[in-house]
Amino acid sequence: MLHSVPDLLRSGGAFLVVLGVLVFFHELGHYLAARACGVHVEAFSIGFGRAITTWTDRHGTIWRLSWLPLGGYVKLHGQERPEDAPEEVRARWLPGRTFHEKSVGRRAIVVAAGPAANFLLAAVFFSLLYATAGRPVTLPVVGEVVAHSAAAHAGMAAKDRIVAIDGTPITTFEDIQRIVSAHPATKMDVTVRRDHHDVHLAVTTDTQQVGGKQIGMLGIRGGAVDYVRMGPVQAIGAGIDQTWTVTGDTLHALGQMLGGQRGTGELGGPLRIAQMSGQVAELGLASLISFIAVLSINLGLINLFPIPVLDGGHLLFFLAEAVRGRPIPQRAQEYGYRAGFALLAGLFVFATWNDLSHLGLVHWVAHLLG
Repeated sequence: MLHSVPDLLRSGGAFLVVLGVLVFFHELGHYLAARACGVHVEAFSIGFGRAITTWTDRHGTIWRLSWLPLGGYVKLHGQERPEDAPEEVRARWLPGRTFHEKSVGRRAIVVAAGPAANFLLAAVFFSLLYATAGRPVTLPVVGEVVAHSAAAHAGMAAKDRIVAIDGTPITTFEDIQRIVSAHPATKMDVTVRRDHHDVHLAVTTDTQQVGGKQIGMLGIRGGAVDYVRMGPVQAIGAGIDQTWTVTGDTLHALGQMLGGQRGTGELGGPLRIAQMSGQVAELGLASLISFIAVLSINLGLINLFPIPVLDGGHLLFFLAEAVRGRPIPQRAQEYGYRAGFALLAGLFVFATWNDLSHLGLVHWVAHLLG
């Protein structure tokens, strides 16, 4: 159950790289937006706690690298409202450079820029991968035929390449999934290329209930993956499209969890991310960059949730301020922050429990106690 020391070091090192990149670009979004909106940034920190090193740039911003690498922050000048700051603090504020005196729209831009930077980072990383290593395409080649499935009954075999379904050309494995899932319990003419010859198979698709909806099933698993290198413009479009797709898939999965159609065991925390970082790093730089891109999307989405303490919670307060014409009462904000902190703490504990269960530690402890 326990990892070897080299495995732990590799996972820990990869985790620091992954988390450092994600946090840096998220906070960089806040920093650049604040500068653009005329807000002075007092500090830019990667990590928490005691600083390993600090330096001050020509704009007067203190850059910090701290010992506890589980996040980071940007300290905006005059982030507090005047009534919440001591007189000696207010006396040091720079006129026209404080966060609180900016319009609600500008403050919202500064806050939203963090998650936006995460989505932009994902799109850039996907685009770079598609322009260099190539975009992964699952070929429409049968890797395995499930026993007693529609494909098995029709005589489909491993290594068959599906070239058409009911006359519609097939170029990727996703084409097969898209067409078949839309036709449950339907007789279809599937053309496969076998030993350089085209063979027509009559397949009646199986039916499966997914999310209250009937979908068609063929009963095959994909095999070969090819990488198609793209030109710069095409790669940028594909990178944006992939970012949009991952975002939609993540929100769909979350909706299924909230609706009880999907288990919450998939929710992971820092331990799971650290373990996966080490595993992905072993597969090469391209896999690690793709992993960072997916995590960056998840970080951007999480921060947009309307939970006080997160960026989405701040945006919710700004929306209420724009509608009311004045900020919501300080007491209401405090209650919101407390509730948000309690919710996040609960989610962190739950995700960590999932991580420990996934790593086998919970079962190991239970076995010792039993």
